[in-house]
Amino acid sequence: MVMAVANLVGMTSAEIEAAILELGEPRYRARQIYAGVYRRLYRDWEQFTDIGKPLREKFRARFSIEYPEISQVFVSRDGTRRYLFNAGAGQRVEAVFIPEESRDTLCVSTQVGCAMGCLFCATGRLPMLRNLSAGEIAGQVLALEADRGVQAKRLNIVVMGMGEPLNNYENVMSALRLMTCGKGMSISPRRITLSTSGIVPGIERLASEPVTPNLAISLNASTDAARDRLMPVNRKWNIAALLDACRRFPLAERRRITFEYVLIGGVNDSIEDARRLVRLLGNLRHKINLIPLNADPALPFSPPAPERVEAFAKTLADNYVTASVRRPRGEDIAAACGMLAGVESVASCRK
Repeated sequence: MVMAVANLVGMTSAEIEAAILELGEPRYRARQIYAGVYRRLYRDWEQFTDIGKPLREKFRARFSIEYPEISQVFVSRDGTRRYLFNAGAGQRVEAVFIPEESRDTLCVSTQVGCAMGCLFCATGRLPMLRNLSAGEIAGQVLALEADRGVQAKRLNIVVMGMGEPLNNYENVMSALRLMTCGKGMSISPRRITLSTSGIVPGIERLASEPVTPNLAISLNASTDAARDRLMPVNRKWNIAALLDACRRFPLAERRRITFEYVLIGGVNDSIEDARRLVRLLGNLRHKINLIPLNADPALPFSPPAPERVEAFAKTLADNYVTASVRRPRGEDIAAACGMLAGVESVASCRK
């Protein structure tokens, strides 16, 4: 009987240990393998020089080390890189690498497609096909680390690519545990941000986790009427329910919830919108990330005028609200916020 080959990418330390003990090998071999896969980024058994060749061949017959397959890489003028991954059966997902002077940021996906249907997001036009596994999520980070030679100590992870993370809760949390495990990838939870469109039960569940990432809420409106139009999720959990869950979310010292606000010309970018936003978030420890809509002919909206962005940000600042305007990165390669749609060329995203 031929034994199935198991992919180590996605397996926990305990799972690798159980598999090694089943083969009759000592426990410390599992520690060697786990560190090799997740810390040293080994992708071939020949790299495990601390394991003898006969034993490497034994392990090769039972275990593979497979990252999600990078099918294409697009490089922006500003250094941003968009990675297109083959997810099997003709399916594709994307991740983005954003280099900065003091740190690097990786934006990873959690689903093939998305069920949320947000009108300002290219991913929202796609059908929801399936959840990604923990290995496929953490594997995006490993693949990009290996490709770019990124050091984990200066790496930020944002779980805000394709899909709604809290609709794939178990796999996302398993991936985050792999990322934060000190014996492996060792990325601090303070350097990981999970963005949700507002899945209230998921936020409440996340609040009870022993280790939590930073929480970002995609808000994008100051009234239920506007948010109902932009984000169908608001019809199930309105702004009041969402903010109530945020108030009950535990925050360590010096941590705040980030509220992402996509500014759309003539829709949610007025001074009154800014003033309502101040009132809505007044009793929360928060900061606001203003994101001018990235232009896309396929979307039914236009970007805000620069003076509207400036006036909106000034209104927040005048009311002592910490806010920043996100500078678009990778717009020329369809890698900017809201543009990920699994496209194989830059031109196709403009159709």
